[in-house]
Amino acid sequence: MSTGLPILYSFRRCPYAMRGRLALDVSGLGVEHREILLRDKPQAMLDASPKGTVPVLVLDDGRVIEESLEVMLWALGQNDPENWLEGRERSLDLIAACDDQFKPHLDRYKYATRYEGADPLEHRAAASEFVTVLDKRLQQHRCLTGDRDRLADYGIFPFIRQFANTDRDWFDAQSWAALKSWLARHLGSERFARIMEKHPLWSGTG
Repeated sequence: MSTGLPILYSFRRCPYAMRGRLALDVSGLGVEHREILLRDKPQAMLDASPKGTVPVLVLDDGRVIEESLEVMLWALGQNDPENWLEGRERSLDLIAACDDQFKPHLDRYKYATRYEGADPLEHRAAASEFVTVLDKRLQQHRCLTGDRDRLADYGIFPFIRQFANTDRDWFDAQSWAALKSWLARHLGSERFARIMEKHPLWSGTG
């Protein structure tokens, strides 16, 4: 039975879905959470968003938001109690660098066998350049754009988590002390624990 809430199609471990859930969490907006398997996408999700990636947010007026950053901006546009959108353009510039420059190298490091000719160590080194930039920022401030967490922190954190977990021993041996502290703070937060709570797989009905 429909709840009358916006419908969120999500996959727990996807960093794009994580960033959407983080913004929805801080906004306090309720959603009908539909946990899916990316290898077995429900037809209702594909009907709403044929590109087949998560998150997908279907609003009660029928509008579909199918990009993670747009989900964040929509949720924060409804309610932004912690002022994540302060300094919005700086955050958006950093997130664009993450998505356009860092993420392609992260994929070829973590999933090298999916990309013909990809050398994971070369891509790890290239991805590390972005991580070093973030670490230098965090040496100056507690957060990426200042002394409080903003859109950039929550928009980028899930991807740094994925990078760190690809080879945790190697990551832990690196000299990014400020970034490691920032990552540990987000990993240990109550908000992250909430958005990582397990949901039963959506049955495709109701």
